[in-house]
Amino acid sequence: MRALLQRVSEASVTVEAEVIGKIGPGLLILVCAMPGDDVETAERLAAKVSKLRLFKDDAGKMNLSLAQTGGAALVVSQFTLAADTSRGNRPGFSGAAKPDQAQALYEAFAAALQALDVPVETGRFGADMAVALVNDGPVTLWLDTDQP
Repeated sequence: MRALLQRVSEASVTVEAEVIGKIGPGLLILVCAMPGDDVETAERLAAKVSKLRLFKDDAGKMNLSLAQTGGAALVVSQFTLAADTSRGNRPGFSGAAKPDQAQALYEAFAAALQALDVPVETGRFGADMAVALVNDGPVTLWLDTDQP
């Protein structure tokens, strides 16, 4: 799985003029399932995200995890993280998991994060979404479960 994490002071996702997910301080997480991923992959990624020390402690150092701060996560499916731009000018997306598998793994990731006591809001899989955020820092990280 791939994920793009952005530390935010707030974020929301809107579908058809309705806000369906909204958080205050925490992480906006764009997530993409890849072929070969499974529920264990989603759970492993959720555990990693919950423990990453991306939030400032009292000394101003990035020393606290999402779980330690009580922050929330807004999880949004983003198949374009699998883009292949190696040929031409039009990205290819064959590196993303098929929709049925991708939706199940997206939901498994969100559920696993919530099971780790992180408040979770989500987007709507497959929908045309408008995502708004106020990036804090900015702090943005790319995670790929295929990379060490």
